[in-house]
Amino acid sequence: MRVLQLLVISALSLWPLRAAACDLALVLAVDVSGSVDAKEYRIQMDGLAAGLRDGLVSEALVKARAQVLLVQWSGESRQEVTLPWVPVRSFADVEALARQIEQAPRPWRNYSTAVGEALFLALDQFSSVPDCRRRVIDISGDGFSNEGVEPREAHGALSALGVTVNAIAIEQSEPDLTAYFFENVIRGDGAFVVTASSFDDYPSRIRKKLVREVAKQTAALPPEADRRALALQ
Repeated sequence: MRVLQLLVISALSLWPLRAAACDLALVLAVDVSGSVDAKEYRIQMDGLAAGLRDGLVSEALVKARAQVLLVQWSGESRQEVTLPWVPVRSFADVEALARQIEQAPRPWRNYSTAVGEALFLALDQFSSVPDCRRRVIDISGDGFSNEGVEPREAHGALSALGVTVNAIAIEQSEPDLTAYFFENVIRGDGAFVVTASSFDDYPSRIRKKLVREVAKQTAALPPEADRRALALQ
């Protein structure tokens, strides 16, 4: 009996630490290749900021004590970390992140589409947030990869690190892009593609995507041992 009491006390003492840990590391990877004009770029960045401000999304990010990073990507050797990891601990943090995304300068305008290169750059960033339980890359794109390594070449490394890749396919010029992303880009348990028929549809679709990958996932129950400990309080 004494041993059981000590185990329960130990589990309870660890619970606040576990609850405070990062539940989600989220990379937002935005396509800024030559097929995206200035208006379409603005729609993406403003739409992404609005999606983060959505009540369901912002609440889930705070609850998850998320880390969020922004990548802008184009052709081979033209991907950059525009915003390094931003810790989200409050709604004020979400608002500050959204404003930074709205104000982020565009690094390139006239280059190709290197989806695989973008995945590898995003993958490299997770080494800086090793304590986050879930690792997700949220990648947008309006075209097929036509330069650099193929997206499928990143699948082994993504699986090895437990990284999930979800995508939003903007089919304004490429009506088969959703199928391409399904077959070549997304990875991980429950990975999915959301389709935007045009850039005008992007704001509503990125909100739907964020709700699905952030709000619904962070509602998961704690590990079995922690649930048992809580039941004894």
